[in-house]
Amino acid sequence: MSKIDIKHACTFTGHRPEKMNASEADVKTWLEKEIKNAIDAGYTDFITGMQRGVDLWAAEILLRLKKEGQNVRIIAAVAFKGMNKGWDDYWMQLYLETRRTAFEDHIISNYPGKAAFIQRNEWMVDHASRLIAVYTGAPGGTKKTIDYATKNGLEVVCYGK
Repeated sequence: MSKIDIKHACTFTGHRPEKMNASEADVKTWLEKEIKNAIDAGYTDFITGMQRGVDLWAAEILLRLKKEGQNVRIIAAVAFKGMNKGWDDYWMQLYLETRRTAFEDHIISNYPGKAAFIQRNEWMVDHASRLIAVYTGAPGGTKKTIDYATKNGLEVVCYGK
């Protein structure tokens, strides 16, 4: 049973690094600003989808803010066991540290594949009231997550808008 405070929970969506049309530094700066805005607005629970790119950059920022004394709880939402297979050391260490220190750690599907990522994205939206999105305009999981969040009444904060 999850102890996530949905009213005070924020989640993330965004592209993998190779699909970004903005620099990593710009995205991280924007993410940190929006995470701090969420904290200032009373958000305490932050759900990360644990994927390379926006998800783990947000986790990295949250881990640092937590170490600096911010009242944040990190919730790891892993699509399926082994989704991190073959990652390089930077991503693997961030993934493992986030899971190790998470307030809650959820594996959403028992089966690998695209459907598991869709289930994970919907689970994250269903457990939050704000979505912080980094979106290039391309079709795919990020767009579907934004659409699902909008349909479900979440506040959506989007990079570049």
